[in-house]
Amino acid sequence: MSRLPTNTPLGDSLLRWWDLERRDLPWRALPGRCADPYAVWLSEIMLQQTTVATVKGYFAKFLARWPTVESLAAAPIEDVLAAWAGLGYYARARNLHACAITVARRHGGRFPRRAAELRELPGVGAYTAAAIAAIAYGEPCVAVDGNVERVISRLYTLADPRPALKREVERRAALLLPSARAGDFAQAMMDLGATICRPRAPQCDRCSWSSACEARRAGAPEDYPMRSAKTAKPHRRGAAFVLLRDDEVLLLRRPSAGLLGSMTAFPTTPLGEDVAPEAQLAHAPIKARWRRLDGAVHHVFTHFSLELAVYVAQGGAGAKGLWISTARLDEQGLPTLMRKVAVHAGLSDGRKPITK
Repeated sequence: MSRLPTNTPLGDSLLRWWDLERRDLPWRALPGRCADPYAVWLSEIMLQQTTVATVKGYFAKFLARWPTVESLAAAPIEDVLAAWAGLGYYARARNLHACAITVARRHGGRFPRRAAELRELPGVGAYTAAAIAAIAYGEPCVAVDGNVERVISRLYTLADPRPALKREVERRAALLLPSARAGDFAQAMMDLGATICRPRAPQCDRCSWSSACEARRAGAPEDYPMRSAKTAKPHRRGAAFVLLRDDEVLLLRRPSAGLLGSMTAFPTTPLGEDVAPEAQLAHAPIKARWRRLDGAVHHVFTHFSLELAVYVAQGGAGAKGLWISTARLDEQGLPTLMRKVAVHAGLSDGRKPITK
């Protein structure tokens, strides 16, 4: 078993590397400036299971539209969801809005300063709370995300299975905390994992911790962290229904609970169920001369993959919902799955609307 350090030379060396190599990201404060808790929180929620490259554009648009937590709290949830469309994992957007309301109403528009208090906010877990507390307020706490888990696992060749691995990573990372600059240390760990200690082809020769890294000495950095065997995702079938009325198409507001909660969408079969082709038309919004298009729309959710047949019909008598001009469909903030349906049906991506 490797001996745990009793001081922070590794932490100090990481900060020296980061002062030279830090990533320039729109939500980060300039060197020597205090970070904005609102910007840190917003970016951390967006970055959950989403790449930095994708988040940059969304972050800029959100901040321009809602520059303060109070303005975000006052926004209709439908507007927030529409602005979030395309980022996926829409529970994050609903929690984002709920958290903004909580901070605005219960905390006077100021985020709590301690990780323990931040964890009580909607949608804020242990990692996000620690990241905000460290980066925005300098609390000496460790924020462990996938990057940090990978770095520490390799540094000490940790073979613990999850969730024991995370606890051990937190313990060891805490011992590396320098006496000051907790927020910079948290961001430096993230940058080290994202740019140097990458999942594949880590650039060990550029790493300030390479001489201390046990995985590098063993010649097997990519073996850590240990990977669990992946289980196959269930595959489900279903259908989406594109109902046209002249130059309009029918959309519905989905229930607040469940997949794509509160989002605008085409009518579908229940997305959480496997609906065989012969049973799909029973879920159509109205009786009509439905025509199934060739091919299908494919999408992957966190826990299952989905194959949607797309049916098209003309009419609309008795159909209840939102009738939207096909020319303005791209303005509706449709989630990615529904944008795929629109493209498949020829209503988006520059194609002409479907006719009879």
